[in-house]
Amino acid sequence: MILVLNFGGQYCHLIARRVRDFGVYAEILPCDVSLKEIGKLKPDGIILSGGPASVYEHNAPAMDRKILGLGIPILGICYGLQLIAKYVGGEVLGGKLKEFGKKDMHVKKPGKLLKRLSKKEEVWMSHGDLVAKLPNDFEILASTDTCKIAAFENNERKLYGIQFHAEVAHTPKGSQILQNFVFDICRAKRDWHIKSVSKKLIKEIKKEVGKNSVIMGVSGGVDSTVAATLLHRAVGNRLYCVFVDHGLIRKNESEEVKNYFGKKLNFRHFHFVEASHIFLEKLKGAIEPEEKRRIIGHAFIEVFESKVAELGKKYKNIKFLGQGTIYPDRIESAQPSKFASKIKSHHNVTLPEKMVLRVIEPLKEFYKDEVRKLGNELKKSGYYSKTWQAFAALLPVKAVGVMGDARTYEYIISLRAVTSLDAMTADWAKLPNELLEKISNRIINEVRGVNRVLYDISQKPPATIEYE
Repeated sequence: MILVLNFGGQYCHLIARRVRDFGVYAEILPCDVSLKEIGKLKPDGIILSGGPASVYEHNAPAMDRKILGLGIPILGICYGLQLIAKYVGGEVLGGKLKEFGKKDMHVKKPGKLLKRLSKKEEVWMSHGDLVAKLPNDFEILASTDTCKIAAFENNERKLYGIQFHAEVAHTPKGSQILQNFVFDICRAKRDWHIKSVSKKLIKEIKKEVGKNSVIMGVSGGVDSTVAATLLHRAVGNRLYCVFVDHGLIRKNESEEVKNYFGKKLNFRHFHFVEASHIFLEKLKGAIEPEEKRRIIGHAFIEVFESKVAELGKKYKNIKFLGQGTIYPDRIESAQPSKFASKIKSHHNVTLPEKMVLRVIEPLKEFYKDEVRKLGNELKKSGYYSKTWQAFAALLPVKAVGVMGDARTYEYIISLRAVTSLDAMTADWAKLPNELLEKISNRIINEVRGVNRVLYDISQKPPATIEYE
């Protein structure tokens, strides 16, 4: 068993996910967990997560220093590395050149932690501070062009650290590094498997819901579809699915969702609500992303509660609201830890207090790739695609152009296509130039008021997948 201490990092739960993928159970606890609690759990190893703070900030997240002396192997990631360095008498400084995104790491000495890696590896960085100095009994294993201590180890004290994020999909050899720690250093056993997850979730849903009914808003996406399927397996025809057309979806998407749930999944209770006029009216004049999210969230609840009231007159005991919230939604809304920084709110995790239904979220501890695996377990694998997300965004700015020998001043369209595994990190999709040219020409020639098309090649982080 591997224990993960949460210092507020956006990728904290992803660390546990990676470890569970190895067949080893991982549990996450707050960074201020007591020595007594750790003693009860008897972990094979401890991983310290990253975090948004600086180790020298007032009220920066900390842990009991005595944990370092328990004799249990400890791996610090990003903030965790810096905290270990501070506790053992090293020096942590604010980096003059911050590192975000892909970087080339040069392995000087593999040691136990970086064995099976090449001399040059691509890693994913997201930090401002860095470790400038370590005690003499620590070995520096790797560096980048702006960070001389990218990885270290002290085998005698069983302390290890990496400045980059091995847990994210965009560190290609990150899984190998974590396996080196979990198996070669911690000697953990493969005794945890995901095969029983769906049965466990269905059992938990049955216990929580009892004889009551569940109403759930569905979008037709992977998350809500898998969540709805789990709920349906647990409560059967006591699940009432509602699709709200808010006017912000793709052409013909409403019909596609209705057909899928009605004809392919055979849900008895599927209800369609046309509410685009309500949402669009409330969104008039809204510019800021957070304002739009609040408006959409509150409008959704208003429409949803209206439908609940309507269905409540016809059906009894609707007490629960099912949601397809997955962990990246909660992480970006800064719910998992008091030390986490808020990135953006998600309307399905910022419900107003007036909400009268009890929320049930079967997927709240899972990530996108794990949700897909659950979907496969539920024998719906044909529905889920391995591709990620692609869209065109109308930017709220204009640019000068020339059309027909005349000056134009029109809007800009930004194309965004990304590859990802779990929604925690993403890379821009390397689409063929010919395809981008074709898309650009069609938009400019067929969409009035647009004279410029851009292709977004930013990664997550520092950007998010969507603009708002």
